[in-house]
Formats: sequence, C-alpha cells, structure tokens
Amino acid sequence: MCGRYTLRTELKLLAELYGFQPISLPWTPRYNIAPTQLVAAVRLSADASSRELDMLRWGLAPSWAKEIPKGRPMINARADTVAEKPTFRAAFKRRRCLILADGFYEWHQDEETKEPYYIRMRDERPFAMAGLWEHWDKGPQPLESATIITTAPNELMAKFHHRMPVILDPDLADVWLDPGIEEPEELLPLLKPYPEEQMEAYVVSARVNHVKDDSPQCIEPWKDGKAERTFDW
Repeated sequence: MCGRYTLRTELKLLAELYGFQPISLPWTPRYNIAPTQLVAAVRLSADASSRELDMLRWGLAPSWAKEIPKGRPMINARADTVAEKPTFRAAFKRRRCLILADGFYEWHQDEETKEPYYIRMRDERPFAMAGLWEHWDKGPQPLESATIITTAPNELMAKFHHRMPVILDPDLADVWLDPGIEEPEELLPLLKPYPEEQMEAYVVSARVNHVKDDSPQCIEPWKDGKAERTFDW
C-alpha cells in the first residue's frame, strides 16, 4: 500500500514535467504527507483542454455517497478490482489523475522490530502515481478527494509489503489522463509494478511515525551507531 509519502520538488519543475500551469497557492516542501491531508493532483480541466494542479483530500469520497465515509479513509484502490468495484468504477473511467511525489515510506517488520524505510528513485527524480478523484456535494461543504492505485510489488517492494503504488512514466501518464480512453482493456495494462532497478530504499528514523512531524529529518538516513542499513538489491 501507500500510506505516507513526500513531495519536496519545486513547483516550477513539476509544472515543466507534467504540463500544468503553476498555481498561485503557497508551495511548501512536504516530508510526511498522510491520509486526509491535501495532496497535489494533476487532472484535466473541465473542458479537457489543459492540465491543472489541484489540492485534493487524500481519501476518496464517492460522488454518489450520501455522506463522507467514516472510519479509515479510502487512500488506496487495488489495480485488480478498480475497474469493477462500485466505489471506484466510475472514477476509473472518467476521473483519473496523477498524484505527484518524490518518495514514499514503507515499514519493514521482523520478529523484533518494525522500521520505516524511505523509497525513492535512484536519481531522486519526482514521479507520478496513478490516482482517481471524485467531487462530493451532498453536504453543505463540497469535497474533492483522491485515492492512489496500488498493484503487485516489484522485487524491492516485496521486502516490505504485498502492494506498491502504481508509478507512471510520462508517456504512460499521458495515456492515463487521456479522456478518450475509458475501456479497462486499455487502462489496466498501465497498472503494473515499476522496475525495481530504478528504485532504492534506506532506513529512516521513527520520526515519520508521527503524522505531525513534517520535517526534513524524516527522510534522513538513520544510523544505529554501527552502520547505515540500506535495501539496495
């Protein structure tokens, strides 16, 4: 799954990479983005003539729901059921987006310890995760929300979890946002594990466990006094 991630990249570079006009809102580097917080999502404008960057709540609220779902927010959607599950089916056809990131966290657990690891691209470039968005207006305050699609893990990610976020290179991101494509047969092949040779992971401190800690120290390599422990297969 994907439950915490970062977005430190400058807005200007993201705009150049993903083809949207920079927003006028203040842009602050994020080191510990958590469920129910606002996430940066690229989607098409209402007339599909351009791309826009919008801040959406992380945790999907289906447009048809009578109220915003209570309990654990729907931060992830499985690639193997997203085209069929009623919660996601309509958004999968017509409301796809890119969730921008430059790294994310997963926890490695054994019999004695549970340690957080920071996972990023080897060249530290930003990337886009496949997402869905919804507009909910059944209450006094409308809500725009998003979820991240997950798929089977690559060899690196299998060390941590049985799922990983779908990461789309720019050419596949173009297909993902194409409003003329709605058929699962064309979209589902995009939702595959990202090549593990382009990714790396290293252990970080337990600071990331605390959702209020959004400091740069969250991604600093952690040393236990002996040696830095790094996953780099």
